[in-house]
Amino acid sequence: MKLVMAKSNGKPEVETQGLDVEHELPPGEKDDASSPSSRGAVAEPAGPESELQKVKAERDSLLDRLARAQAEFENARRRAAKEQQDFRDFAMADAIKSLLPVIDNFERALQSKSEAADFRAGVDLIYKQLRDVLTKLGVQPISAKGEQFDPHIHEAIEMVETPDAADHEVLEEWQRGYKYKDRLLRPAMVKVAKNPGK
Repeated sequence: MKLVMAKSNGKPEVETQGLDVEHELPPGEKDDASSPSSRGAVAEPAGPESELQKVKAERDSLLDRLARAQAEFENARRRAAKEQQDFRDFAMADAIKSLLPVIDNFERALQSKSEAADFRAGVDLIYKQLRDVLTKLGVQPISAKGEQFDPHIHEAIEMVETPDAADHEVLEEWQRGYKYKDRLLRPAMVKVAKNPGK
């Protein structure tokens, strides 16, 4: 290495040959040549531990969302069940309220000291009133006597051989059956004819 002194404009200058000289930069400026990126360095890829942490965080987030969704579903199911129960209670209360006047009339009839014929007439009126209430609620009696036996709405308690009736004709009704709208509440208990000649 050689330092050469030369004069220019009367001032000596130092000339460097083959010498690495570091120079200072003004404050606030960075030397790009000294940064790792300028030297061709590449950022290290994320290690397996950081990738694992990322997967765990994603798993925890999904589990949390699943727990919230399950809680919301359970709350919705409970609300729906409560609404159904409230509706049933309301419908039942309405039906019972319509039956209260019938109970009132039964109590009056039992408290009265009238003749047997008058008492029977009063009970007949109460029975008709009760039938009207049930009809308004959608309850209908099942016709049985004289009808052809239907296993969907009749329950055969006894079968009697007789030539005087058609085969499988209902001879007697032992207990009346009822439907609520189109739904069977209970079948009619009946005696059914068996005609050996048919």
